[in-house]
Amino acid sequence: MNWYAIAAIYKFEMARTRRTLMQSIASPVLSTSLYFVVFGSAIGSRITSVEGVSYGAFIIPGLIMLSLLMQSVSNASFGIYFPKFTGTIYEIHSAPVSFVEIVAGYVGAAATKSVIVGVIILATARLFVDYRIAHPLLMVAFLLLTAITFSLFGFIIGIWADNFEKLQVIPLLVITPLTFLGGSFYSIHMLPPLWQKITLLNPVVYLVSGFRWSFYDLADVGVGASLAAIAGFLVACLVAVGWIFRTGYKLKS
Repeated sequence: MNWYAIAAIYKFEMARTRRTLMQSIASPVLSTSLYFVVFGSAIGSRITSVEGVSYGAFIIPGLIMLSLLMQSVSNASFGIYFPKFTGTIYEIHSAPVSFVEIVAGYVGAAATKSVIVGVIILATARLFVDYRIAHPLLMVAFLLLTAITFSLFGFIIGIWADNFEKLQVIPLLVITPLTFLGGSFYSIHMLPPLWQKITLLNPVVYLVSGFRWSFYDLADVGVGASLAAIAGFLVACLVAVGWIFRTGYKLKS
């Protein structure tokens, strides 16, 4: 394992984040703070509590998950797409670096940035509402697993995309709607029975539910199902990345 290569890619990506702090860190944190103001204050005044938890505290896991998914995908996809766009991907190909080391560098940096944003949002939430974390170790586990998994997914999107429009299609038209409809701002038990069953087809439900359980012992689906869902998606992403590097799919254009 070429640890120097992994460190070089990782440091380069993290340095890009430091140069764009407003866009990379401040912007998602401010956007999420607006959600706290709008949903926590405006809607929270009408919905006082959900299953014994104040509405403002109830939406914290969903808001963190929303930011985590979007940041993981966008950071990783842009990180690998930009070298393709500028042509510097050839420098990586010519270096004695394996695909495992390339993925570890880019995905590791993207996951790190996403976790930093998630932790800042968690700390910022204290300014708006009190909350508790019933299972801190499981909360960290869900946070890391989700960040790594969706950073891998973003890496795949960055390789697939051949223009900036494609780079934004899946995050904006797929991930964002699924997150909003995945129980981020409500419990699926509040829906009619038919829509509850339909909502269970949404994979984001399992992520949000498991993450919320780590806070309040409340879950729309079993915690085991949530862990199985994220583990299954992680394995699928790893298989897809392995196939991409074996076949050379879109790595040079």
